[in-house]
Order: sequence, then structure tokens, then C-alpha cells
Amino acid sequence: MGRDVPALVFSREDRRKYRDKIRRSLDVLAQMLREARFEFDRPLAGLEIELNLVDERGEPAMKNADVLAAIADPQWATELGRFNVEINIEPQPLSPALEEDVRARLNHAEERARTVGGHLMLVGILPTLRESDVNEATLSSNPRYKLLNEQIFAARGEDLHLLIEGVDRLDTYADSITPEAACTSVQLHLQVSPAAFADHWNAAQAIAGPQVAVAANSPYLFGRELWRETRLSLFEQATDTRPVELKEQGVRPRVWFGERWITSVFDLYEENVRYFPALLPLCEDEDPRAIFDDGGTPEMAELNLHNGTIYRWNRPVYAVANGVPHLRVENRVLPAGPSVADIAANAAFYYGLMRVLPYAERPIWTRMSFAVAEENLREAARHGIDARLYWPGMGEVPAAELILRRLLPLAAEGLDQWGLDPAHRDRLLGIIEQRCLLARTGATWQVEHVRARGGDHEALRQMTLDYIDRMHSNAPVHTWDH
Repeated sequence: MGRDVPALVFSREDRRKYRDKIRRSLDVLAQMLREARFEFDRPLAGLEIELNLVDERGEPAMKNADVLAAIADPQWATELGRFNVEINIEPQPLSPALEEDVRARLNHAEERARTVGGHLMLVGILPTLRESDVNEATLSSNPRYKLLNEQIFAARGEDLHLLIEGVDRLDTYADSITPEAACTSVQLHLQVSPAAFADHWNAAQAIAGPQVAVAANSPYLFGRELWRETRLSLFEQATDTRPVELKEQGVRPRVWFGERWITSVFDLYEENVRYFPALLPLCEDEDPRAIFDDGGTPEMAELNLHNGTIYRWNRPVYAVANGVPHLRVENRVLPAGPSVADIAANAAFYYGLMRVLPYAERPIWTRMSFAVAEENLREAARHGIDARLYWPGMGEVPAAELILRRLLPLAAEGLDQWGLDPAHRDRLLGIIEQRCLLARTGATWQVEHVRARGGDHEALRQMTLDYIDRMHSNAPVHTWDH
């Protein structure tokens, strides 16, 4: 969840102080990684789920404040748009209880949302969203979002250009970052030791393409059929602080796959400080050097806030719990939905692979270039389950073949190491297997449904209502009919 910030104006002095503070914090982090005791290797899965709000007709409902007041649970929070909410599921063991817990919380939230005319939808991009629904007036009321919007446009100096060429073509401009709110995802967290962080991050980068191919669920934006996982391209463009000239100079984007395999988590934080100016230069009173030298654990709020405005698809997270620091890999490539069962299957696929690939004798990232891993992600976003992906020892193959032949057996092995019950393992990975065998994901279901009904906004609206009905059944998407 994003940190709340006050509404204010930043001075040049604020920015200078923030730069100095963040560099001191980086020095302290380097020392902590060498000397401090981090908590790690607890087999826990944590996740955040972003959801859309719709009304009885399946159209966007700008009611997140009313819905959150009705839910009245601190684990629920605002997201960028008034048609978004987010739930944070605390870390817990991988088990059937995790899926049941998520379902129970979402069902309760749906019951409460209905009392104020809202309904929850788990989907990568809300299909009925129109361009008129995303403007500064539909930003959530939290000052953090208004401030972030102001800072991004101050850095750009011009409107956002959104250009996505897929089945259809989107070419438009936006005068706020609210199009980002169209992107709703599931974020998976995995706690690891400092020594093992680089191997886990590299492994997560390597499997990002297959993850997206088998889970794609965002084929529509503003009434146009674009990529199978349009959310990735939209998110990259909707938070871009660079005008065209800076792009041409090679300035890095804030939504970023990265550009190299790493050897330490420090590489990522150091890149953040080296490449990206602060968007929200807010300084706390904490002196991280003094606290660490006195035997304490600094929170390092500035370093974390800066990290939170750089949207890596696999992002490092430093946090402190009960006075003990820990590190997490935050996996951000997956769309929300279609059902909780599908989310659980996507999570099991990821966590299973992350229990095996980082420990391979010949790690995958030593046999595949970083550029190829990035291109795999791009191809998966464009084509979903129909993508062709490269994998060492196989060459370029259909995504379904790669997952069925190579990755599902590894994921099963990893889930065994997690201690997951074999019946639950087989149920969840069976969902991934069937999506591959049937070439059926949330994206393909949406497209088939809408094309069969004429492809206009009414078709999108009817599909949205049918989708929500099936979502509530918790049947995995490969079993959905029309």
C-alpha cells in the first residue's frame, strides 16, 4: 500500500535535503547488508490485490470512499482512481486456508459495497472504462495521488501520450495520471535473505514472460481491443515522467524491467538513486546512521518512498517488523482476476518456481540474456498464451509448450519443498495446465465474449456483467462458458 503524504509544495531546499538524506540512507543500507541480522527464509506468501468498482450496469462506480467506509477494515485502502480499492493480505503459509481467507474477505467486502451501490471486479483493466472516466476529477481524494500527479506533470511539462498498437490502435493524450488507475494487479511478496536476494530477483525476472502469458487478463482499454495484457504498456506510459527528448537521450522510465542481472539487492537501490530524481522529496526526522550505530534498525522512510515511485516489475522492498529488518521481492507483473481460484493458481505457479530456480546448479540467468527476458515479457503482454517465448535448451517455443514441458514440473517440485499438500498443489497447477491445453485465459474469454456480441460498448458491458457472475462462482476461467 502506498504511503500517505501531506499536500504541499516542494522547494529547492527540500530537494537538496532529500538527496543528501537518501544518499546517507543508501550508505547505511550497504553497511546493514554486510553486518545486520535480517529475518528471512520464513515460507510465507503475502499479496496485495487491486480491484475495480462497478455499478449495477457494469459501468465504473466512482465510489471508493463510500465503499471503504462501508467495509470499515484497515486492510482495505484507496488506490489511484475513485473506481479502485486495494486489499493487503498479510503474509501467511501457502495452504488452502490462504485461498479461503481471500475469498471470505472479498465476499464480505462485496456484501458491504452493495449497500452503497458498488460491486467488486477482479480484472486487469475494467472493460467498460471510457476515456471520460479518467481525469483529475476521478483521482482518489488522498493527497498523495494529487501530489504525485502534480510532480509527474511538472517533470514532463506536457500531456501524457498514450499509444498502444494491438488488434486495434489507441492514440490519445491524457492530462492526468488517472489512466494508471485502469491498471489493477495482484502483487506477490516473497521474503528472502540479503545473500539470496539477487538470485531470487533474477529468477523472477526470467519467468515474468511465462507468468504474463498464462495469466493475461487485460485485452480492452477505452473500448479498443489492444494487447492480451494491455495493462503493462498502459502502466509504462501513464506514469512516464519523460518528454520525447529525454526518451531519445536514453533516460530510464520509472516503470522499468531493468537492464541487467544483479549481484545484490544494493544494485537496485543504487540504480534508483543514480538514475531517478525524487518525485516526493519528503524528509523524516530519523537519522538512519545514528540509529544503526546505536544498535537500532532504521526505517529509512526516504529510501522506501523513493523506491515506491520507481515501478519495477519486480521491485525490492526493505521493511522493519518488530525491530528486525527484512527484504522482499515484490512481483508486480500479474493482472487481477479472473477468480480467486485463478489468483491462487497464478501465485502457486510463481511461488513454486521461486523455490527451485534460484537454487539451480546452472541458474537460468546465466544461460539467457537479460534482453531476451525483457522481450519475453513484451511478447507475452502482446500475445498472451499465443506468445512464442525463448527458453534455454528449448529455443523459441509456444508459451504453452514451455509451461507444460518445463515450468510446471519445476513449480510442482517447488511447491513440494514449500510443504504444500499434494492434492492442493495438483488442483492449483492443474488450473495452469488447463489454461495451456485449452489456450484459454481471462483475456481470451473476454475477447471471444465481446467479439460474439458485436464488439461495441454494449458488448463490453454485457461481458462485464457475465464475467462478474462467473467470478463469484470461483470457477477458474478455463471452465467459463459464454
